[in-house]
Amino acid sequence: MSTACSASLRPSVACVALNPALDQTIDVRNLRLGEVNRAQRAQIDVGGKGINVASCLADYCGGVAVTGLLGRDNLALFEQLFDRKAILNHCLYVDGMTRINTKLVDPAQGMTTDINMPGPELSAEQISAAIEGLCRVIDELAQSVTWFVLSGSLPPGWPDDTYARLISRVRGHGRKVLLDASGLPLLEGLRAQPHVLKPNENELSELVGRKLRTPGDIRLAVQELLAANTQVECVAVSMGGDGALFFSRTESLHAQALPVELISTVGAGDAMVAGLVAAQIERLPLAASAQLATAFSAAKLSRLGPHLPGVEVVRQRMMEVRVKTLEAA
Repeated sequence: MSTACSASLRPSVACVALNPALDQTIDVRNLRLGEVNRAQRAQIDVGGKGINVASCLADYCGGVAVTGLLGRDNLALFEQLFDRKAILNHCLYVDGMTRINTKLVDPAQGMTTDINMPGPELSAEQISAAIEGLCRVIDELAQSVTWFVLSGSLPPGWPDDTYARLISRVRGHGRKVLLDASGLPLLEGLRAQPHVLKPNENELSELVGRKLRTPGDIRLAVQELLAANTQVECVAVSMGGDGALFFSRTESLHAQALPVELISTVGAGDAMVAGLVAAQIERLPLAASAQLATAFSAAKLSRLGPHLPGVEVVRQRMMEVRVKTLEAA
């Protein structure tokens, strides 16, 4: 196996976080709705999908930049994370606060309840200026960055084709893109042909317009997607406790989920995205990519916040992941 990518002042990966958040995680055992509950502990972590991906990649290999929007009124925790993990900060700052999300973690029942805020509301003129600013940042980062990760929801009022515009900008520089989105932003973004797509099974069902009940259903849907989008190279579909499916144009694989001591499911999908990108940078074949991405996700499930354990732990978990060929239905 090749070595993990090393930290550098010239990043090799850039994560675009249009709707970051501060995640307030509250540990409440046997949560009872409509009643007074007593928390065991609480913590606040920098979060949002793009930030989570950047943080996990920084833990594993370094060489990460982040861009997106941050509110000036609660910058400190974001800047502290970026400094601590040597993540290069190319974010655009806007007036007001970055949104705060609440995660109610019930370890007794193995459940997490998310209460997510929508994000800052900007005028049409401010949104247009922000998109142009992000395009300029992409132009700058593309001088060294080989992979761009676009993930997460769009803030209120942003056009559905925002990701499509950013993907086209990245492709114009000959760089590669992973897209992790949902709904219309995913549909519009797909039309711009990202190289890697990472929906979950519900997002893929919505994308293709029908319920996908089995791995065979997912396999058929991905085959249709790849046939209609000739520049998409890889699709990974996460299925929670049932593992994940990984597809190239020649292979269809099922990676089984690893047993873990579940602490929080928050950010597990983002960790899988980070693992996919790390595998692309290491130029791993599809089976090893599936193992690494699954190991990232499993390692994250045992930790609060957007953090991974040491590289040696992740690689050990990688070797434990069972991957089998997904047969045609």
